[in-house]
Amino acid sequence: MRKLSFFAFFLVPYMATASVENCATRTDVPAERMNLPGVIELGLCRNPQTAASYLAYESARFSKNSGYANYLPNVNASANASLPYRNKDWGDWSYGASLSASYLLFDFGKRLSDQNQLIAAWRAAGFDYDESVQNYIYGLIGSYYALLNADADVKSAEMLLSVAKTAHETASKKFKAGAVAKADVLKADTTLASRELDLERAKNNREIAKGKLLAQLSFSADQELEIADLPSEIGTPGDTKSLDELFAIAEKKRPDLLRASANKDAAWHRRNSAFLKNLPSISASGSLSWNNRPSETYGAGIDEVSGSIGIRASMPIFAGFANMYGVRSASANYERAIEQERATSDNASLDVFTAYQNYKTAQKVLTQTKTLLKSATESERVTAGMYRVGRATMLDWQTAQSELVTAEKQHNAARYDLFTKRAAVALSVGEISAELAKEENNGTENN
Repeated sequence: MRKLSFFAFFLVPYMATASVENCATRTDVPAERMNLPGVIELGLCRNPQTAASYLAYESARFSKNSGYANYLPNVNASANASLPYRNKDWGDWSYGASLSASYLLFDFGKRLSDQNQLIAAWRAAGFDYDESVQNYIYGLIGSYYALLNADADVKSAEMLLSVAKTAHETASKKFKAGAVAKADVLKADTTLASRELDLERAKNNREIAKGKLLAQLSFSADQELEIADLPSEIGTPGDTKSLDELFAIAEKKRPDLLRASANKDAAWHRRNSAFLKNLPSISASGSLSWNNRPSETYGAGIDEVSGSIGIRASMPIFAGFANMYGVRSASANYERAIEQERATSDNASLDVFTAYQNYKTAQKVLTQTKTLLKSATESERVTAGMYRVGRATMLDWQTAQSELVTAEKQHNAARYDLFTKRAAVALSVGEISAELAKEENNGTENN
């Protein structure tokens, strides 16, 4: 009846199969290095938003199950005991019991419409849960890549600091030898101080990125978390399907589209139920009663055991136009659900198109930054050699180092931005599970 994504089985607040022991109650981060699937599994185990969404789905499921009661008979039992008081005297106790049952035989399909409405609402709640899980996973993926990017920036800053130290040592030696002016040493000092500052900023950014990921995992932000890096080669042109293929996948798997369709079905059944409410219904009923009254009690002569069976037909005649307006309201809500489904479809198409274009652009940007980084690295190496033999100035070397700094940052950002953009494509078509499967396979190949 309902179609959840790959992650529906996690339902971690209510299961004990998560790979991280005591994931829901633990207060400390796992000590081992975690890959992306492990981080996501841990997050789903602890996230209160997805847990609340799951409980909303469970509530809808129980409401759907309660609707089947309309297909079963209603049975009621009662018992009574009374002690009469009259003219300042108490009489004797009277006792009685009764059992009654009724069963709806025919109502022109109203209870079927009511049940179908509950089923559609249950399906919509399931798709809403699916969407909340996928959005949370996408947020975790973004934070995971952001932490890897911040860590790469720290490593780049350490490498660039080493280059600046080499430049400073070279300038100092050449100054002592009388080959360059004091200005070269001062420029090297400035560059070295700048690289030290860049390293501290990169470390600060890494701590912030780590704290954000820990907060999303419901841990305190001051703990340590070690995560695994991703493969260096990813995001080839063949990775992405065509737009037509992505649109087709989105129509079948995107949760908000499926939820809008389920909401439209629920509105259609509500409209039918409102109309059928004005038609007759036929029920069968039966009752059995027992009374034990003292001989002096009024009504003592009636049968001690009695019962009845019958058929009852009822039809609303006039209810102050409430039924008529109820039908019109339900019809308007159904038309609104149709328009909302159409709007959701338009937005989904735009999301898929935007994510696709961003991903294709990210592929090109990564290729360009690779070329830029390779050129900047070679330029810095050549300029350093030329400075050592007196064929370049310290300003030339500083310029080459600055270009290398820019190229490193751009390449790091482009690499992890590509991962995020690819996850955005998966999210736009409702296939975040396939994205995680790719990362899990890549991690397995690298180990």
